[in-house]
Amino acid sequence: MNITADAVKQLRERTGAGMMECKKALVETKGDLDAAADLMRRQGLAKADKKATRVAAEGVVVVARSADAHAAAMVEVNCETDFVAREQDFRAFAQAVAQCALTVKPATLAALGEMMLPDGERIEERRRTLVAKIGENISVRRLAALSSPEHLGAYVHGTRIGALVAVRGGPATLAYDLAMHVAASNPRYLSQAQVPADVVAKEREILTQQAQGEGKKPEIVAKMVEGRLRKALSELTLSGQPFVKDPDVTIEKLLKDARAEVLAFERFEVGAGIEKKPDDFVAEVMAQVKNATPAVRH
Repeated sequence: MNITADAVKQLRERTGAGMMECKKALVETKGDLDAAADLMRRQGLAKADKKATRVAAEGVVVVARSADAHAAAMVEVNCETDFVAREQDFRAFAQAVAQCALTVKPATLAALGEMMLPDGERIEERRRTLVAKIGENISVRRLAALSSPEHLGAYVHGTRIGALVAVRGGPATLAYDLAMHVAASNPRYLSQAQVPADVVAKEREILTQQAQGEGKKPEIVAKMVEGRLRKALSELTLSGQPFVKDPDVTIEKLLKDARAEVLAFERFEVGAGIEKKPDDFVAEVMAQVKNATPAVRH
């Protein structure tokens, strides 16, 4: 049966669901918009999209590695509660997404959503089905992939923080140690040369105001600012940070002694940067009680 683009558009507007789900429902109901909308409500697909506006700041970080350990993909998959983050189906979905990202190497999250899982279902379709089943908003938030001709370190702390580090030179154990360090210390840049000029300028401005407030002479202030700036920037960069396993040694020295170089790194932490509204647990419970308790008539 020929399903028009206009019919798909109308059903999408009514349900908020995806194009492929709408077209499939229209085919099953022979083009009947009302029947298709009812079908999608029964299947939970329309409900899935209504939940998409709810904050999903919990979840897991999952890493998938290639058999030769030279490539890895890392994804952050979010849900609304830590209870669902521990749920078996949710974790299986996250693992499948990471493995697909490693195998297919999509350039964007949108492209990842269109990728097929081994059972022939699209990732986006599986996500919607899971939303309908579990009853929470679920999203694939971030994707990163790294490869290295020599060593690739991967580390996941629990299920909430993950790190990948591509290294040239040194032993394989160094790459793992560096991934652990990145997970723990959260560097923003690889070296001071990579720190953007606007970040340096803002940091210098803040430090200058602090030093001026101490009543020092201008020439003293200038020296104080530059010294403090070097320290502040070193804390932001991987190379300048003290090694977590030996704080007396910087990562820069560690790499130099091992004749190694970090080519790139990635770090994900579940929910980082997401503004989560504080839960009013009492109000939520009272609202549920009010809705569930029938009015008593005298």
